[in-house]
Amino acid sequence: MALKSPTGGGLLDGAWWPRSRDLAAELPSLAEALGPLWGRITRVAVNPMLWPVVPRKVTVRDHVLKIGWFTPELDPHKLLLLSYGTGRWDLLVIPPETDGASADRLMAAACDPDGPALTATALIAAETARHDDITVDDRARSTEESWEDEGGATSAHAATTAHVATVPHGASATHAVAPAAAVRAAVVTRGR
Repeated sequence: MALKSPTGGGLLDGAWWPRSRDLAAELPSLAEALGPLWGRITRVAVNPMLWPVVPRKVTVRDHVLKIGWFTPELDPHKLLLLSYGTGRWDLLVIPPETDGASADRLMAAACDPDGPALTATALIAAETARHDDITVDDRARSTEESWEDEGGATSAHAATTAHVATVPHGASATHAVAPAAAVRAAVVTRGR
């Protein structure tokens, strides 16, 4: 869990990284940790899209925590916490399966003193896209991907071979030699 300074602004008040998607098991420890900071948490609202089971109540030591769910009104990656007479807090919920480095970045973004510029779901989507970009860039390209990306030639072949491009009709009856990038540009231009 990471919490923003009480003077911070924005859409989120912090981030929570539960160990599982079991609300009945996860919420008591969250409510106990937040109690001394925010007062007794009495109600929680979630979007059930990412939680397999949403219990109506959970016992937290000496009180009952009531849980509600709202599908269209509440961001699926956000947890709304209410404390009787004290206030409301919105936490980014980091999916349990998130790796440590991504969770750290998400917690830092949610706790930005100026407030994250993105909603909870947009933060998760941006991190997922970042992670997917790294994964795609880091893996070796298959022969078929090289074929598609290099205009029908494998990357090794394309790097060492020039392509023959036809000069537009009427300009000359000869053929000109062009690099692969120029051929791809010509094909894209003709296709429009």
